[in-house]
Amino acid sequence: MPSYTPTQKNAIQQFTGFTNAKESVAAKQLKNHNWNIEQAVDASTAMFKSLRALNCWKSSENTGVKPLDRKTDDDPPEDRFFSSNNSSSSAPSPTSQNLNKLFDKYRGTMRNDAKGEPDAIGVQGCMRYFADLGLSLEEPVVLVLLTELNAPTMGELTREGFVEGWKRLRATTISDQKAHLPHFRSSLPSSPQGIFRQTYRHTFRLALSSGQRSLPLDAAIEYFRLLLSPPSLKWSTPTTPWLDLWLEYLTTKWKKAISKDVWEQTGVFVGKSLEDESMKWWSAEGAWPSCLDEFVAFVREKKGVDGEGKGEKEDGDEMEL
Repeated sequence: MPSYTPTQKNAIQQFTGFTNAKESVAAKQLKNHNWNIEQAVDASTAMFKSLRALNCWKSSENTGVKPLDRKTDDDPPEDRFFSSNNSSSSAPSPTSQNLNKLFDKYRGTMRNDAKGEPDAIGVQGCMRYFADLGLSLEEPVVLVLLTELNAPTMGELTREGFVEGWKRLRATTISDQKAHLPHFRSSLPSSPQGIFRQTYRHTFRLALSSGQRSLPLDAAIEYFRLLLSPPSLKWSTPTTPWLDLWLEYLTTKWKKAISKDVWEQTGVFVGKSLEDESMKWWSAEGAWPSCLDEFVAFVREKKGVDGEGKGEKEDGDEMEL
């Protein structure tokens, strides 16, 4: 470690304790915030977003209650993540009582953490909770967890999402909850459906800042990296490095924010391209966003393929895309 004052060393130690981040990351964040520990940790909401790290997280079946979110009037209905049979007239079950008690352990752990709200865990509480689960912020499974608990935004958990999510999974203790993590980890890279699909869709909502309707391109690129490369789903086929081409296209050609429609249709495109990299399913007349129409043209140009999907390899053999 470079030379730091005792006060700075203590701040680094506190930061790594809260976030499970490396000392080099802690030092950088603290320097950016004049060594103010609370400001630096609060800024990890941005760190939650630049997650090569959270390196990023339900079954494709809908199960019941509309998730909490920052919906706008013209948003279509979202998938539902859990059923709630809460009743104000009935006493909470022992399971609910235990989960509420666990929730309260992490609520309001620092000043300004979720503004001391009784039904929300903020950034610092989330990081303490992840640490107790043995999770590093660099793991994709963190996104799965936030999806399963119907988190409304990155670095925040609601009481309802936490209690109902873990009730559905029948996990009332830290030990029980840890036991679900291996399944989450193994499910992410196994298929573009199931847990991956739900996590991918929910991540767009998690990543939006208040008032945003589209993801800034740099943030979207980080999330694409997190979700579409190991240890999450690998977006690559034997002759096409799809993710590399996609990121190159976004940074050199598209250069715009990513809307919800582009985000979700990219997820559909990923699944189809993994099933058939020749893209026989592709049609220019299909209802794809212009971003993906242009991406297909970009890929074909890169591979020396004409607009009909055919081209010549260097040895003269015909290939299709």
